[in-house]
Amino acid sequence: MDDGIEGTARDFGGRVQETVGNVTGDSKTQAQGMYNQAAGQAQQAASQVSDLIKEQPIVATLLAVGVGYILGRLTS
Repeated sequence: MDDGIEGTARDFGGRVQETVGNVTGDSKTQAQGMYNQAAGQAQQAASQVSDLIKEQPIVATLLAVGVGYILGRLTS
């Protein structure tokens, strides 16, 4: 299954889980739902970055070099 679709499903499932936790007053279920939402959104973002790298490898490489240069200047 595509990571973007999996991320969307996990985000949606987390929203449902959080709502169930809110309705039942179960803070553990609510927290797990919030965690699943965040994990699903991160998975979607990673899928988008992966797609960008596949579609435009030169631009992605230039961005990576630029970020590396800036981080190097900040930490030295």
